[in-house]
Amino acid sequence: MSAQNETNSELLTLDISGMTCASCVGRVEKALDKIPGVEAASVNLATEQAKIRLASNSHVSIDEVIARVQKTGYSAKISSPHTVRELAPFNLFWGSDGLGRVLLGFALSAPLFLPMLLMPFGIHWALSAKWQLLLATPVQFFLGWRFYKAGFQSVMSGVGNMDLLVALGTSAAYGLSMYQMMIATHATHELYFEGSAVIICMVLLGKWLEARAKQQTSEAIRALQKLWPEHAKVLPREIVISESAPLDQFRDLPLDQVFPKDRVLVLPGERVPVDGRILLGNSHVDESLLTGESNPVKKHIDQNVIGGSLNGEGVLVIEAQAVGIQSVLSKIISLVEKAQTQKAPIQKLVDQVSAIFVPSVIVIALITGLANWLYLDSASLAILRAVSVLVIACPCALGLATPAAIMAGTGVAARFGILIKDPQVLELAHRLQIVAFDKTGTLTIGKPRLLEIIPINPSLSTNDILASAAGLQLGSEHPLARALLDAAKQNGLNPISPRDSKALPGIGISGKPSSGILIGQSLSLQSIASLKDNHHLSAILSKAQKCFDAGQTVSVLMNNETTSSPIAIIAFGDEIKDSAKEAVNNLHIRAVMLSGDNLAAANRVANSIGIEEIYAQIMPGDKAEVIRSLKVNEGQRHYVAMVGDGVNDAPALATADVGMAMSTGTNVAMQAAGITLMRGDPTLVANAIDISKRTWKKIQQNLFWAFVFNATGIPLAALGYLSPMLAGSAMALSSFCVLSNALLLKRWRPAHH
Repeated sequence: MSAQNETNSELLTLDISGMTCASCVGRVEKALDKIPGVEAASVNLATEQAKIRLASNSHVSIDEVIARVQKTGYSAKISSPHTVRELAPFNLFWGSDGLGRVLLGFALSAPLFLPMLLMPFGIHWALSAKWQLLLATPVQFFLGWRFYKAGFQSVMSGVGNMDLLVALGTSAAYGLSMYQMMIATHATHELYFEGSAVIICMVLLGKWLEARAKQQTSEAIRALQKLWPEHAKVLPREIVISESAPLDQFRDLPLDQVFPKDRVLVLPGERVPVDGRILLGNSHVDESLLTGESNPVKKHIDQNVIGGSLNGEGVLVIEAQAVGIQSVLSKIISLVEKAQTQKAPIQKLVDQVSAIFVPSVIVIALITGLANWLYLDSASLAILRAVSVLVIACPCALGLATPAAIMAGTGVAARFGILIKDPQVLELAHRLQIVAFDKTGTLTIGKPRLLEIIPINPSLSTNDILASAAGLQLGSEHPLARALLDAAKQNGLNPISPRDSKALPGIGISGKPSSGILIGQSLSLQSIASLKDNHHLSAILSKAQKCFDAGQTVSVLMNNETTSSPIAIIAFGDEIKDSAKEAVNNLHIRAVMLSGDNLAAANRVANSIGIEEIYAQIMPGDKAEVIRSLKVNEGQRHYVAMVGDGVNDAPALATADVGMAMSTGTNVAMQAAGITLMRGDPTLVANAIDISKRTWKKIQQNLFWAFVFNATGIPLAALGYLSPMLAGSAMALSSFCVLSNALLLKRWRPAHH
């Protein structure tokens, strides 16, 4: 079976076990890239996962991919969708990275290194050589066997890793001690069993601490997963939903047995199991872990609820609309997982360094040993200094620096309704100089109301016009369509269903009414901007002037039968969001507004919230061109973010350096954007920029300290200023510090929250 057929996708995700450093990552990626049919592979040390993209005509099997990974010395299996695996089984006491092994190692090593701690107090005591050998051997070959195994496999595959350095270093110290025992049976002061044992213990301690920190960086996904209830109370479909319906006649079904159109009962205090529409009941719903909205949201009949949200005081009956992978919660988890497993562009440099790091360290250790032997005329000191170089140079911190920060930053952002799905955003957000806002649905509520119909053809009544215009919008989700349909309903009119209905991208919609006074005539409802070449434009503008003066949004119903002539002016009004002004004030960088609306309506919004730069009456396709002009202005490069929510914003979102889409908008917009804002709150824009900047700073800090650690540690070890034990301790501490620094991001809170 081909990989595509088995996964129904050209993208495979594997869980990889046994990786210990950045060199392991490069080794697995190199092996995967060599498989015929694999277009690209990306391996992440922090999540211990591999993302593999297969060519469309590839017939490579999953078993073949897994076998290739196993041949390099690591275990692999297909990753289950939306499950946070235990990245390291620290919670299993005797697991490979369990605390039990660390404690056992220190218990065996304590008698070996305690004499060194007592020497400053004038107490000179040491175990006999045989006792030292007896205690150090199980540490070296039982607890340390994992390093030999992984190190040998890395040698066989032609790529070194951290395990190889530990195995070489501790074996050299252990072997030197054995040699000293054989040539001087009663000597104890020149034995270095404590060095090899403590190095292994410190590395094990570092791996345990890493495992704990890695688990904490994945808390965001685990918290989201816990929102899914295991069962749903499904009512029989034959029951008529009403106040008197027998709501106790439900079946408690596993969540994977719930289908769209099922009616689900949600009692007070229960999690909503599916995305759906409320058929019965009123309640407050807590969506904080999904959207970052701290206050419960009032919900009533015909409103939508999100699966995973917490029901408050009321009993709800919900018609399931999206279940499983189609649900909002599933898509949120997918976006967070994607962000956490992708690599930031800066990681490419780290990977290039890591590829040559281990071989370079081995060469440096050999040079150190030979130079010290020749200079000091002491083989034992030369070997110990070479061992220190091998141990302190382990590239664990280097491999964890970037992914740990990305996991922590994207995780905490998701908690507050900011989904960063593209790690490249993290490298661009700190450079942003301009934020361009779409007007409707972003700065305004996006729920316009019909304010006025001005007939141009005197033979038509406003009711005729409204019925025909509303009919054109049947099935449309556009805010103006909803306003027309709501107005027709309030006036007791039935919208006239059209024939040959067709959406006109960036223009409006057209069709032929199936009844009424305009039956069979080709009509279109268009924006003012789309009529710039129409010879009736001046008359239209004159008729609509009072609407412009009031800052209203204007559409025109056109008759296209012979010449494109206007039938009526239709004016809409939309409210500005309460938080729009605060959102602009919080940015502290240049803000501009884009709108397909007339200049007066755009000015009304812009003046109210403090935006001075306005681009009005622009066609949707022109928004992307405006973004391009903002990016390169007067020969200077500027970094631009675009914030929008509609289908017509997608090209501009994709053109901007950083695209931010409101989740209250369309899926097309969210797919085109690098950041999705889970609430229709524009203040999230400044928050998204802030957490992106902070995450980028953590990446820089981690990489700086990881490089500095090795750059200073290796010379100190080579010159004898770091014993093997100190080198092992420092190496373990460096990884822990990098992870701890990344975890500081979890303390981030939005400025206005």
